[in-house]
Amino acid sequence: MEMIEIHIESDIVRARQAARSLAESLGFSILSKTRVATAVSELARNTFTYGGGGSMKLEKISDRTRVGVHCIFVDKGPGIEDIVKAMTPGYTTGKGLGFGLSGSKRLMDDFKIESEVGNGTRIEVIKWK
Repeated sequence: MEMIEIHIESDIVRARQAARSLAESLGFSILSKTRVATAVSELARNTFTYGGGGSMKLEKISDRTRVGVHCIFVDKGPGIEDIVKAMTPGYTTGKGLGFGLSGSKRLMDDFKIESEVGNGTRIEVIKWK
């Protein structure tokens, strides 16, 4: 398990590189490595930009038949008032295109989001090989 703090812009790059490296070490295809790196980059950017910083826990997981990349992003930011709306492609409260959360969900195999206004957000994603 690796914990990456996300408090400055360069931490987003570190998170992306670490996740891509883990996917590579597990033998993921180039397409799957790119999907992992892209989703992690988006979620780390959201953690930094909207959550005011936080952390990403990165680890290899396995079940009886496969291995995967597991990431958990946590921040103590303002939280997401309406998760359904936030997950709608094109919806944004900032200056982005509004595809970060919904795009990350499409790129990964498992996606869970929990948020409480005033207490922050937790997003958990898995990409299986």
